[in-house]
This record gives sequence, C-alpha cells and structure tokens, in this order.
Amino acid sequence: MPSYQQIFENNKAWIASKTINDRNFFEKLAQNQQPDYLYIGCSDSRVTAEDLMGAAPGEVFVHRNVANLVNSIDLNVMSVINYAVKHLRVKHIIVCGHYNCGGVKAAMQPVDMGILNPWLRNIRDVYRLHKDELNRIEDEGKRYDRLVELNVQEQCINVIKTAVVQQRYLEEGLPTVHGWVFDLHSGRLVDLNINFEKILKDIREIYDLTKK
Repeated sequence: MPSYQQIFENNKAWIASKTINDRNFFEKLAQNQQPDYLYIGCSDSRVTAEDLMGAAPGEVFVHRNVANLVNSIDLNVMSVINYAVKHLRVKHIIVCGHYNCGGVKAAMQPVDMGILNPWLRNIRDVYRLHKDELNRIEDEGKRYDRLVELNVQEQCINVIKTAVVQQRYLEEGLPTVHGWVFDLHSGRLVDLNINFEKILKDIREIYDLTKK
C-alpha cells in the first residue's frame, strides 16, 4: 500500500505515462466529457469502475455509495442520474454490485448500526420482497450472493422509476439500464440481463412519469 507521499510520486508517473505518446492528452481531457456510460457502483475500495470495464478517463460517469443504492430521496444519486441522462446524454446506465459486499452483509445483521440504519434498511427491504426465495437457500454464502444480485435488480428498477429516464427513453429510445455483479474471486463481470423494456412496461401503471 503506498504511503501518502508515494501517491504524489505515483501521480507524476501516471502523468508521464499519459503524455509520452500524446503531449496534448490533458488539454484534450480538460475540454469536455462525453461518456456513454453512467456507472452506479459500491464504494468498496476493491471495486473501481474504470479498471473492471477497461475504460479510459472521460468514458464513464461514476457514482458510488455503500451497496450501490438508488434511493429516490437521496439527492446525490438523483442529481447524478438527472445530469447524466439530461445533460451528458449517456446511452447506458449500469448498476453494479459485487459479491462479498460488506454493506449487504451488514444489512442482514440483527444489530443497531447507528446512522447506517436508514441506509441499510433499503437492503433489508429487498430481502423482505424476496424473502421466500432467499430463505430457501440454506448455504449462507450463496444466500448473500443472491441478495447482492437481487439488490442490483431492485436498484435497476429504482433507476427506471425516475422521470428523466422514462421521458428520454420515450423520446429517443435511450438510455438502457443494465444490472451487473462483479465477482471479486475471479475478476469476472456478470451481466444479470435485466429486461429493461419489460420492467419499464410492467411499472408504467403506477410509476408512469412520461407526461411533462
């Protein structure tokens, strides 16, 4: 693990690596951003969007929080989604969880987590919605893995519920919402194949916000 001072030395080396073949790399980077992807992921220090996607600076707009939640009263994530969809015109929104997620595990512990309680309650609600399926899984590790997947699925639905996503999709057929899980043991990205169009159709009776 680098020392605090080593981080600045690493930064100098990174600058050199970016400019050795393109002297104008940072001038071009500073001009604008036009990412095709909005990535909503977990704050876990082992999971970084650009690395696992093989993406370069400027290609992914990133928001991260504990357990990759999309909470409708969280102005942070709602502002990110609105800006990404309405102004950056992203084509894809990705909610990415990861197996062995500390936030998901913490949510299932019957203990007082203090200020984390209302945040983790969102994950407990996911368990409540899917408790029959989850309770049938005897292996605790596999049950947590499945909860990670179901949490991603529910957060994707929360993204689809937003007015800005519904309205732009009606007008342009974009963006599309995807659910992924990152497997820390193998480095593999797992596409949960969220059926975006079916979910959008199914929720319209209650969550239709396409009329401005």
